[in-house]
This record gives sequence, C-alpha cells and structure tokens, in this order.
Amino acid sequence: MKRKQKGMTLLGFVIVLAVVGFFAYVAMRLFPMYSEYYSVRSAMKGLANEPGIATQDPARIQDLFFRRLYISYSENVKKEHVKLRRVDNGWEMNVEYEVRRPLVGNLDVVGKFNSVQMLTRAGSID
Repeated sequence: MKRKQKGMTLLGFVIVLAVVGFFAYVAMRLFPMYSEYYSVRSAMKGLANEPGIATQDPARIQDLFFRRLYISYSENVKKEHVKLRRVDNGWEMNVEYEVRRPLVGNLDVVGKFNSVQMLTRAGSID
C-alpha cells in the first residue's frame, strides 16, 4: 500500500510567500500615511480641549495646531490645507490634504484625508 504525501510544494510556498510579501509591502507604505492622519486628528482634538480656543484669532489657532503637529513629525499638512470658518460659538476647523507615495514602478498610492473639528470651548485664558 502506497502512501500519498500531502503538503505544499516548493512552488506553491514561493507563490504564497510572494503574495504575503506584496501585501506586507503595501501595508508598510500605507501605515505612515494613516499614522500621520491619526496625529492630525489627535492634534485637532487636543486643540478643541484648549481653554479659550473659541475666542482666539485664526492665526493663533493655526500656530497652536502646527506646534502640535511638529511634535509628531507630520510633514504633509501645510498651512493651505487648514481652513477655519467662524461659527456661532467658536470656529470650525477643516483639514483636507492628500498624500502620494510611490508603490511599484509608475504606480502610486494616494490617500485623501479630510477631518473636521469644532473649536467651541470657551473659558479663561491663562
């Protein structure tokens, strides 16, 4: 009685390894983009919790925002990506930017990010 061997061939293993490697490479290219986006969200939420932020002028708000981003080494968000609009009890901050990273050859990965935060916290300014 002859036993049949079961398992993956070397060629099958190489193909699976190539597919897993490709997806790992794509994930490594995407991770910094999303990490930066979460840094932007964190900076916006921290700014929203700042006492007296609703009474600040737009230049001061942008300065505080970019100071927070500087800590997290954000390099894709520029001043022209930040829009402040006056609302009844404060400001509405909109950050919209695009990140383009080369993937393979002439193919790029493009991430478009948009985040809106209300800056309505009034309070004493120390």
